[in-house]
Order: sequence, then C-alpha cells, then structure tokens
Amino acid sequence: MALLPITLAPNQVLYEQVAERLQRLILDGTLKPGDRLPSVRKLRSQLSVSTSTVMEAYRLLEDRGLISARPQSGYYVKATALSLPQEPAATAPPRQACDIDISLAFQVISAMRDRTLVQLGAALPALELLPLAQLNRLMGKIMREHSTVAHSYGMPLGCPELRTEFAKRMLDAGCSVPPDQMVITNGATEAIYLCLKALTQPGDTVVIESPTYFAVLEALKSLGLKALTLPTHPRDGISLSHLAEALQTGEVKLCFLVSNFSNPLGSCMDDTQKKRLVALLNQYDIPLIEDDVYGDLYFAGPRPKAIKAFDTENRVLYCASVSKTLSPGLRVGWCIGGRYHAEVSRMKSILNGSNAMVPQLTVAAFLANGGYDRHLRQLRRAYQDQTAQMLQAIYDYFPAETCVTRPTGGHVLWLELPQGFDALRLYHKALEHYIAIAPGVMFSASGQCYSNCFRLNTAVVCSEKVDQAMQILGHLSKKQLAENLLGR
Repeated sequence: MALLPITLAPNQVLYEQVAERLQRLILDGTLKPGDRLPSVRKLRSQLSVSTSTVMEAYRLLEDRGLISARPQSGYYVKATALSLPQEPAATAPPRQACDIDISLAFQVISAMRDRTLVQLGAALPALELLPLAQLNRLMGKIMREHSTVAHSYGMPLGCPELRTEFAKRMLDAGCSVPPDQMVITNGATEAIYLCLKALTQPGDTVVIESPTYFAVLEALKSLGLKALTLPTHPRDGISLSHLAEALQTGEVKLCFLVSNFSNPLGSCMDDTQKKRLVALLNQYDIPLIEDDVYGDLYFAGPRPKAIKAFDTENRVLYCASVSKTLSPGLRVGWCIGGRYHAEVSRMKSILNGSNAMVPQLTVAAFLANGGYDRHLRQLRRAYQDQTAQMLQAIYDYFPAETCVTRPTGGHVLWLELPQGFDALRLYHKALEHYIAIAPGVMFSASGQCYSNCFRLNTAVVCSEKVDQAMQILGHLSKKQLAENLLGR
C-alpha cells in the first residue's frame, strides 16, 4: 500500500495529519482489524516525513484505540468499537440449584470431531499453529534413549521433571508451588473431575458461572451434583454480589470458575475481583476449583494472575493443561490441590494410577529447552489476529442486531441474537453446509437457557474457506430473523 507524501496544512501538526490519513484508511475498511501497518521506516519513506513524526502518529492512533504495538512485530489495526457489534449484557440464569441436562452435548460433540466440516464449533487449537514437528522429534528421541522408561508405569503424582517445569510456569501466574504439591493428569478435564470427586458427595450443590464449559457440566452430572448458576459478565466474570448471597444460604459445597478468558464468554476477572473472591470464600470456608487452561493466551500486557495467586488459606484447587497451547492429543494437564492435595492424589491413584510417560517426558523436554515462550508469543499473535478478523466478519455478514463478546485472550467468541432466534436450528442448517458451530443451550446447566446464542472458535486459521463459512452463517442468521418477523 503506497501513500503519497504529505503537504503540511495550516493549523495542523504534521504527525496529526499522518495519523488522520491512517485513521481514514482504518475507518473506511482499507486497513482491516488484524492488518499490519507499514513499518516506521517504510512509512517515513512513503510520506517523506521524519521517524519521530511517524512514531508520534502511531502513538496518537494507539491513544485513540485504533492500533496496538506488538513487541518485535510492529503495529496492527485493532478491532474497534466503531467497527464492531454491541457486546452482550451480563447473563441472567435462574438462580436456583438444578439437576443438569447434558443431552444435547452428546449430540453436538460428534460434529465437533468431524474433520470434513469447517470446524467453528470445537474450542480446539488449529494443529498447523502448534509445534508438532518439534514435539515429534522430542518424542522420537525419548523413545530411543529411554525405551524402558517409556513403557513403564509412571509415578502416581507424575513425572518429576514435568512437575518441576510446571512449577516454574506457575510463577508467571503469580503462584509459588512446590513440585511435590502437583498431580499430573490426563488434561484439565481429568484434573477438574478429580477435584470434584475429592470434595463432594452426590446431591451437593456447586456454584458455577453461566454459561459454562459443557465438559464441566458433564463432570457434575456424572457425579450426581447440582449446579447453582450465577449471573456472569462477558468481560468481568461472575457476579460477586450474587455469589455472596448464594454462600449465605449455607447450601453451597464449593465453587468452580474459569478465571482467565473463560469458555465460552471469554471473561477475565481483574486482580481486585480475584482478591475479593478469595476473601469471600475464606469468610464462608468454601473451596474453589480454578480452571486456568486459557491463562497463557492473553493478547497484550502481562499474563493475568491466577486466583490461586491470592489464595491466603490454600483453599483454591488449580487446574490447567497444555491442550490449548501445545498439543490437545498428548493429554497432559496438572492439578494443585492445596490443602486437599492428599485426597486429590488418592482419587488420581484410584482412577488410573498414573499417566503415560512418553507424553509427560515430551512436554517436559519442550518446556525445558526454552521453546515454549517463543511458541506462545507466536500463538497469541495468531489468535489475536484471527479473533479480530472473525469479529470483522461478524460485523460484515451477520444481522445488525447481533451482539458479540470482545475477549482479550483465549480463542472463543460468544454471539447473542434477538430473543426468538433459534441457535439449534442454525446449528442444523449450518451442518447442511458442512459448517459446525456450538449452540448456546449446551453451555446451560438446565439445558433451557441461551437458545438464541452460540459459540465460535477463533483458533481456526483464517482462510477463504472460513470466510465463506462466516458468510453462510451470517446469511442463515439473517434469513431466520426475517422468517421470524414474517411469522413463519
């Protein structure tokens, strides 16, 4: 993209003119969300201005919220409020404990695993963004050099080398945890299940955010537990005032929350809210299971702290995995049980004894060689770009009434259409076009909420095929709303 040199206009500073020219290109769609702006050197040459002028122009556009800087990468167009649909309001689920209905989830999950579909439904990373070649080399090396260990039972708590590496990673989340207080698990889902099993009895009530990840609902259902769903804001997370009211009843056994970039809303509690949450749990002596599987996938700034970082009484059980960042197929996660470590460890021993050694040693080697942080930087940039492009596609193709979340990390979007819209109907229509989405009701504990909502996965690499799928989804959504208006 070539720009003509600028002639200084009266009563306007030169860097402001540069900023205005770029701003027009952004607002008229020439430069789209996720696009990389020209380098400082290139723009200086194109406009015949100084380096300081370009830098001041870029700073002004940053202040206006139109662009953002990425270390060692350059400046990129942000998805702005001027080019996006509205955000959904805080949810308002029924505030009473209920039995859990997961019948739809079993129906939908099979479509989420179908590779013939444009996979916008499953919250899985695109394999082409993962360091599979490096992992395969490490795995081959481990099989050659540790062939006996590879076929042996592992230690009940997990491979010591891996627990040490995860303990180092926890420092980024604000936590200092000894490796011997960790349990390696088959992904975060098993970690959550172990914690629930260790702390509850059938019939107990668990507080959850709403909507919430359907695999958690499946775990609650399998253990005979009831869910108390609380209002949740798509940016700030669960309502602490409603949580306080629930805890006062004395009926709540424990809480479960996704602290950073929750699935499906993408909410992220700030540090003040996390501190208030821990104080509230301490006051009522209620444990918390924290799922932080998306914590490393922040788009900007420092990594958000875990709730566990503010845990003054060792009451928070922390669960995470590398399934969203490194490899979903290796099934490597971990759990920090806090004061409940002994019972969680016992549950792990009863359930399956130990994890396979090769995946553990592979992940430990990858973390130890320093490649993980470099990979995460690339992955975060990709997810940020893809999220911005999908937000722009929603703006371009979907009904004007569409509301959509604007997460600052992770890789999911939550869309809300007007009441009366049937996302399950859209799901079935989309399958006819070989497109998979995740209808909102599968994230509802009762199976009766969010019928007008659905989740999209932004971890898919943007392509012409994905753009066509978004156009089709937008067309189908508009058609259904029009039919509803006509009373058909």
